[in-house]
Order: sequence, then structure tokens, then C-alpha cells
Amino acid sequence: MHRRSMATITIVTLLIFSLSLISISSAKISAHPGINYGQLGNNLPPPKTSINLIKSLKAKRVKIYDTNPSILKSLKNTNLQVSIMVPNELVSNISTNQTLSDQWVKSNVAPFYHKTLIRYLLLGNELISSTSPDTWHHIVPAMQRIKTSLTTFRLHKVKVGTSCAMDVLESSFPPSNGTFRNDIAFRVMKPMLKFLSKTKSFFFLDVYPFFAWSSDPKNIDLNYALFESKNITITDSGSGLVYHNLFDQMVDAVYFAMNRIGYPDIRIFIAETGWPNGGNLDQIGANIHNAATYNRNFVKKMTKKPTVGTPARPGWSLPSFIFALFNENLKPGLGTERHFGLLYPNGSGIYEIDLSGKTPESEFPALPAAVDYKGNAWCVVVEGANVSLVATALSYACSQGNGTCDPIQRGGSCFEPNSLIEHASYAFSSYWAQFRSIGGTCNFNGLAEATSKDPSYGSCKFPTVIL
Repeated sequence: MHRRSMATITIVTLLIFSLSLISISSAKISAHPGINYGQLGNNLPPPKTSINLIKSLKAKRVKIYDTNPSILKSLKNTNLQVSIMVPNELVSNISTNQTLSDQWVKSNVAPFYHKTLIRYLLLGNELISSTSPDTWHHIVPAMQRIKTSLTTFRLHKVKVGTSCAMDVLESSFPPSNGTFRNDIAFRVMKPMLKFLSKTKSFFFLDVYPFFAWSSDPKNIDLNYALFESKNITITDSGSGLVYHNLFDQMVDAVYFAMNRIGYPDIRIFIAETGWPNGGNLDQIGANIHNAATYNRNFVKKMTKKPTVGTPARPGWSLPSFIFALFNENLKPGLGTERHFGLLYPNGSGIYEIDLSGKTPESEFPALPAAVDYKGNAWCVVVEGANVSLVATALSYACSQGNGTCDPIQRGGSCFEPNSLIEHASYAFSSYWAQFRSIGGTCNFNGLAEATSKDPSYGSCKFPTVIL
């Protein structure tokens, strides 16, 4: 097709897209951020204390990952809007059983609804990312069942949805090229968007610029990811829209993906966003300075008057939940997973933040410098790791590379002490030293962590990496 004709079509498409947004922009919802209240810790305060802490942060709303009755009772008469969740493992059964759906709503929503402001109900957490394809076709039917149950019990103020991660996209750059994955676009996403449109609900989206940046720090500027960019912009070659931060770029890719399959008017709700205040030794950018900078700037953007929106949806508010209330010490995965909190488990602030956006930046105390560890590092077994899993990981590490575990064989310089943990720590360090340059990590499904303390002893020298 002639280039001029293509350009005309692009302009017309964008015009229609923009007009559709204008037509629905009157449906305002507060963009004052809320907080995700996760409970994967063995040292967290009780619900009543936690709710008081949430109020001290001046949050607008709170999201929990279940229907914990103690939490829901503690939230009554607080004026905090609440999001609850059907656990992943129940979604498939609910999708085919209206009686089960009714029973679940009767037991978990109805008793609290009139005194606790339950306004959002999510079916599972990142189901498309965390479950098998066999589950995906159950998502929308389950949403429909739950919506029917809510109507049956006259619980009309609850919006039904499900949370999605950015990996639902096949393409996200430039944003105008945003496209849902082929395996879900028409089989899962289109029916979901049809339901959300019909019920005037939201597309709940988890957006983490940290992960996008940390996967490619050489090509993505840190300040661009932290909302700190003063002179770095990216112009979308397809739409002509200009981007000043990574968050807007990611969100708009989803807007365009929804538009591409016929749903330009679905509102996005940021179900999770945040930045880690710490992590493993080798995880760059995860520190208090960057976490405070990202979250404070996020609040500033969300609460700015008039509403800013994104380049594809200027003036459109984005309701949101920041992740998370506490650092949660039982979360699996890399160290960053346990360091997304605004608060330590004892209730003290990791850094100061006001989710209402009313506290001027100048009133916050100075932040510690953003420093990544530089120097030698080794990979060792984490304290308290499951011994049988460590044995499996040891076998895997030793099966990789050349001579990875030779020194821990009988007669080798690191055979003594003949200890599973000692041998695994050597193997993990050896594996990491060999494969880090091509993507190998010090993780082993959460069984390992990087350390700056040299575990070598006597004639046994552990391989090292330089961070």
C-alpha cells in the first residue's frame, strides 16, 4: 500500500481511538493510590495493627489476596475501598458450578459487604502467567459465575476482574505495536474484554518498570524507569506519541493491544506496581533510594491535578495499588521479591511516603545513596534450605559445564568436609562463575543466594564472580 495512504489510515485510527477515550473520560474514578496487603511473612503484625498502618500511609484502598475474615472485619467502617480475591485453585471449579460460586460469595463476600467497602473482586492472581493453559479458558466463565452470584445477593457495587502481568503481550514496543499473545488473544483476552466492557469493570494490570529495566539496564535508562527523566524521551514511530517514562510506555502498550482486538474503551486499573528496596547482592538497582524515588514519583503522577493520564489516554485517571505494605520474608524467588514493602514487619517505615500526594518532597528526610555492590561474590546455599531440594539442585549444577564439581569429588581439594550443604555451595559458586555471562543466576529456585563473604577454606578455593 502507498505510504501516504498508510499514514492517513494511521492518523484516522488514532483519531478514532482518541475520540473514544474522550467519550468515556467523564467516568472519573479516584487515582489516589492504594496498597497491596500481602501476608507471606511469619513476622507480620495482626490485621487490626496493619489496617491502622495502612491508614497512616493515607491509602485510598487496599487489596488482599484472599478473603481473610480477620482482615475484612478490621476493615469495616474504615472508608477504605477493598479488593478481595478468589484463590487460583478455585477458579476452574467455580467456572462450571454456579452453586459453588453462590456458596463462595455467600460465605466470603455477603457477611462483610455492608460494613466493609468491598468494591473489587479478582479471580485469581496472574492466572495466565502462573497456571497451565488448561486453566485459562475457565477464567471468563468463572468471572461470569461470580458476577451472577453477586447479583443474586444484591451486591451491586463490586467490580469483577482478574489481574494480568505484562507477559500477556506478544509485542510491547513501540507501544502502538502492543499486541496480545497469539495463544490468548482471541481465545482468552477477547472474551475477557467483552465481559469487562459489558460490566463496566477494569482490566487489572501488574506493571513493574523495575523488571523491564533490570532485564536490559544497558539500553533502558534508570531515570526513565524511575520517572526522573528530564531530557530522555522516546517517540513512538507508529503513533507519534512522546514518552517521558517507562511506566506510561508499558501501560499504553496494553491500551493499544486492547484497541487492536476491538476494545478501546476498557479502563486499566494498576493492580500492582512498585520498586524493591533491597534484594540479592547481584540484583542491581534494588535499594531504598530507588524504591522511594519510584513510589513517590508514582504517587505524584497519579495525584496530579488536573489528571495526567498517559500519552494514549491523556486526562484519564489510573486507579492503583502499590506493592506492597510490608517486606514479606516468606515470598519465594529472588531477594527482591521479599523487599517490595513500604514498611518493615515491625511497622516502621523503610522510607517516608504519603500516598495522598499531599506531603511536599522537601518535607521528606534525605534518602540514602543508591549504591549497587561492586566486588567479588560467591553463590551459597541459603540458610534453612530444604535438604532434598538442595541435593537435586547439586546434581543439576554438577551436570552442567566442564569440571564444575571436580574439586568436591572424593580426593578433591573441596571434598572435606563431606557435607551436602558445603558441596552444594561450591557447586552453586562454580556454576554461577561459568554461566553468569550467558544468563546463569545464583538462585536455584530460591535455594541459593549471593554473598560477599568468601566461603573458601584451606586449599579449597571457591570460584568467584566479579560484580
